[in-house]
Amino acid sequence: MANAKPNRLLNESSPYLLQHAYNPVDWYPWGQEALQRAKAENKPILVSIGYAACHWCHVMEHQSFEKQTIADVMNAHFVCIKVDREERPDVDAVYMDAVHAMGLQGGWPLNVFLTSEAKPFYGGTYFTPQQWTQLLQNIATAYKQNQQELHETAEQFVEHLNISDLEKYGLKQNEKQVNEADFQLIYDNLSKRFDKERGGFAPAPKFPMPVNYLFLLRYYNHTQDATALAHLNLTLREMAFGGIYDQVGGGFARYAVDADWMVPHFEKMLYDNAQLITLYAEAYQVTKHPLYKQVVYETIAFAERELMSKEYGFYSSLDADSEGEEGKFYTFTKDELQRILKDEEPLFSKYYNITAAGNFEHGRNILFRRMSDEAFAKENELELEVLQKMVACWKSQLMKVRAKRVRPALDDKILCSWNALMLKALADAYYVFGEKHFLDLALKNADFIFEKLREGNKLCHSYKNNKATIDGFLEDYALLIVALLRLYEVTFNEEWLQQAKRFTDYTLANFLDPEDGMFYFTDRSSEKLIARKKELFDNVIPASNSVMAKKLHKLGLYFDNEQYLRASDKMLNTIIPLLLKEPSHLSNWAILYYNKLTPTAEVAIVGKQVPAMREELSAFYLPNMVLMGSNHKSKLPLLSDKVPVDGQTTIYVCYNKTCQLPVHTPAEALKQLQRWQQQSKFPAL
Repeated sequence: MANAKPNRLLNESSPYLLQHAYNPVDWYPWGQEALQRAKAENKPILVSIGYAACHWCHVMEHQSFEKQTIADVMNAHFVCIKVDREERPDVDAVYMDAVHAMGLQGGWPLNVFLTSEAKPFYGGTYFTPQQWTQLLQNIATAYKQNQQELHETAEQFVEHLNISDLEKYGLKQNEKQVNEADFQLIYDNLSKRFDKERGGFAPAPKFPMPVNYLFLLRYYNHTQDATALAHLNLTLREMAFGGIYDQVGGGFARYAVDADWMVPHFEKMLYDNAQLITLYAEAYQVTKHPLYKQVVYETIAFAERELMSKEYGFYSSLDADSEGEEGKFYTFTKDELQRILKDEEPLFSKYYNITAAGNFEHGRNILFRRMSDEAFAKENELELEVLQKMVACWKSQLMKVRAKRVRPALDDKILCSWNALMLKALADAYYVFGEKHFLDLALKNADFIFEKLREGNKLCHSYKNNKATIDGFLEDYALLIVALLRLYEVTFNEEWLQQAKRFTDYTLANFLDPEDGMFYFTDRSSEKLIARKKELFDNVIPASNSVMAKKLHKLGLYFDNEQYLRASDKMLNTIIPLLLKEPSHLSNWAILYYNKLTPTAEVAIVGKQVPAMREELSAFYLPNMVLMGSNHKSKLPLLSDKVPVDGQTTIYVCYNKTCQLPVHTPAEALKQLQRWQQQSKFPAL
């Protein structure tokens, strides 16, 4: 590639697109130039979609897109477009749906063949060079000889793409009310896939999917079902002990390829780590398990060290590969460890399950655990404090060695939605642990988002090289609204709450489909694709419609806004029939179901000791609550008539606009909250 000429991708900012800038393929970025050329020359379009941390995307590039002979075939017969799915999730969603409609397995790299009008007629994922060359030639021939038939096929797929998921699953507005029996059914159907040996959900590969476990926390809070809590603890422990967790530097890999969480796919994504910080912080509130606190602190340290820009925005991901090998940066041979750790290597190897032959590829070892520190110390006749000091020293030594290695590639674009997840994670961690540094990072990140990714009440999706691009998607607005609500709850700065309302009103005006009450993924003023999608199902990030429904519920309470509350009710009621059957893909909706099962607590703290009272209250797990605080006159409806009693800081606990007697300590408020929760459960049907 030393003498290679660049293609049009050289002018892009996406690291994924730039990786392909010196391919001999005549790549275009997604846009009108490529689409107009296809129409003018009556050529089919190849859209190839991936992302920077995608291992098999790199493999296909090296095997096919870097080869001149293959590029010649692509250039001769197709207009070739490269898309970063993280920059353009709207484009990815349309063509991924098309591939599923073709009866094919989806994934990345995603390669889809379109007519000159951008309508799909065939697609797939990874292809070997031989398969790829043959497919290119077959499609080129078919497009010349049977173009009319391919256009007819494409029209059928476009019709399918424009059928919403609501229509596909027969979902419509209904009057079904939440009840205890159906809440139990949601959990029962979710629990059928529990892996009771190693946690998570069977079978492998295993993805963390934090929203599933956030629901389990709420289910346990409501029912005190010990089985649910046991599965949660099993899962969180096994993930924290497994190779999916970076035992040296903190932070989680994308997923585990095995059932034991041992062998990770080594890419590290911002969105996974942000959500896992939130999950482990909430789990700590319930269990007070020190391992969970350790994971939160180490994961935030990883994100700050390796993913945070000088402007306090967070980058998107780290690649799985370095020096052409997956996981090389994170793994060690036994000989390396002997040189680094000397006499302590045998104990280290026992602690992290290191073998001479290696437990991974090329004689290398993934570090993973099978025992708690308490059990390991006892088995090896060590004081617990001595062991923990040794472990900290080992980590420090290995971090110094890793610092000299070739690092995995960094995807340094900054995405609004993923930063919103991290913003909320930092605020959550501060809420639970009171670590001021976490709040400082959160506030700086919030300032970055508002300065670099906002124009009035509009958001941009991506930022790089001091430039914001791409109209914000529903996920950008929804997840930022969530983060701003949490930021309000840890600062009681009402401007965060007011800004959340402004973004909510913008989404209602520009994303809502008034016919079914759901939100489109794209702004009405954004580029029009062949289909305008609505996101209903949770993936690695909760579905943007479920996030909006939850936040409309919460904002409706904060602002006493019946429009918001009715909109949230309508969205959930539409989804309930599917939620009862498929909760593993709708867990964020299940959390909203929980929120509506009993009235949401409205907790207001007023007086001079508001921050201290809030901090005491944060020690308790209270997931169905709107929390307010002020030591001055507030415009919020739920605070406007509340004043300190007898000059003391006072806590008001209210439900359905009915308040309990004002109290002066968090312990008294907690008793009121617990008593109401027990009294207000619906009877089983």
